[in-house]
Amino acid sequence: MKITELVPWLVKVPGTYWGEYFFIEVKTDEGVTGWGEITTTTPMANRAVSGIITQLNELIAGEDPARIERIWNKIFRAFTYMGSRGATAHVISGIDIALWDIRGKTLNLPVYELLGGKVRDDISLYTHPDQKGWDRRERIEEEVRKIVDSGHTAMKFDPFPHLDAPSTRNDGYLDGKMSKKGEHIAAEITAAVREFAGPEMELLIDAHGRFNVPTAIRLCNSLEDAGQIDWFEEPVPVESYHALSQVREKVNVPISVGERLHTRWEFVPIFEKELADFVMPDVTWTGGISELKKISTMAEAYYIPVSPHDASGPINVLAGAHVMMTVPNFYRLETANADLSTYNRLIQTPLDNTGGALHMPDAPGLGIEMNMEYLIANRTD
Repeated sequence: MKITELVPWLVKVPGTYWGEYFFIEVKTDEGVTGWGEITTTTPMANRAVSGIITQLNELIAGEDPARIERIWNKIFRAFTYMGSRGATAHVISGIDIALWDIRGKTLNLPVYELLGGKVRDDISLYTHPDQKGWDRRERIEEEVRKIVDSGHTAMKFDPFPHLDAPSTRNDGYLDGKMSKKGEHIAAEITAAVREFAGPEMELLIDAHGRFNVPTAIRLCNSLEDAGQIDWFEEPVPVESYHALSQVREKVNVPISVGERLHTRWEFVPIFEKELADFVMPDVTWTGGISELKKISTMAEAYYIPVSPHDASGPINVLAGAHVMMTVPNFYRLETANADLSTYNRLIQTPLDNTGGALHMPDAPGLGIEMNMEYLIANRTD
């Protein structure tokens, strides 16, 4: 079997956080097709990466798709002088996931069986509320109750009101500050979530890497007092391990990092310098199924739990879940919403996340087939 073509698919998906998902189709000369996903954080980035994938056809066409490790390294080393972070790792991720999908379909086995077999029967999840209108307690209660009633036992939210533009808008960073007013509102939101969720719900805070060191320390301690939080995610921008170390030394809440780290090499300082209690690599950004498995095994040697980041489409969810089915040191897998029905238009068989856990399909490869009718009708590239 030989790879014949890499096909990028940019697809409009109204009603989702990004509004667009970015899939990769890997075709072969025997008619077996594999699917991967990237879905970067902006349409502009999606299109830049799409162009790279098109150019990679010349490098990858003719390769045996079963030689996953060889292809991973071939692509990675082709970008040595451009840099191995960012777009390089994203491109590798999508292709790697698709190659595992092909391998599973060829051998008639789910991907998790190819990675060592099941450690567990299903995948525990954490999820997100819709935070629109969270200046009103009734809206907070409404969203938190939905998650509680869905059977989830952990949820993540960003309580920091975006009042101090541009330093706290989205994932931006200018001076890394947060006003006292913003801090008080964040504490009020967190206290309300804890009140409505009850004492058993695990509350995970996402700071989106937007604060400087003293601000991150102050806010983390403030939220710990307000809501008994269970982790503080990305307190400072990803570029400085030293800043992360300073924050970690001054707070009591567990620290989680990793969604913006690319490949196993960027996780080495996290483990060696004891900078985090949880790591959260994204399978569609850090290097694919192959790399997520390696990072998880590295984390296992340090007894650090792995909780894959996921903020996009169904392939992201399933690719991460297949690896976590085989990983002893697994915490939870992220999903963007407690209701995964928005994925149904993209795939032929709905995902089952009843009771706050993902119940894995036992079909070959990733276990899903894409809805080509929808993809074709909503393609934007």
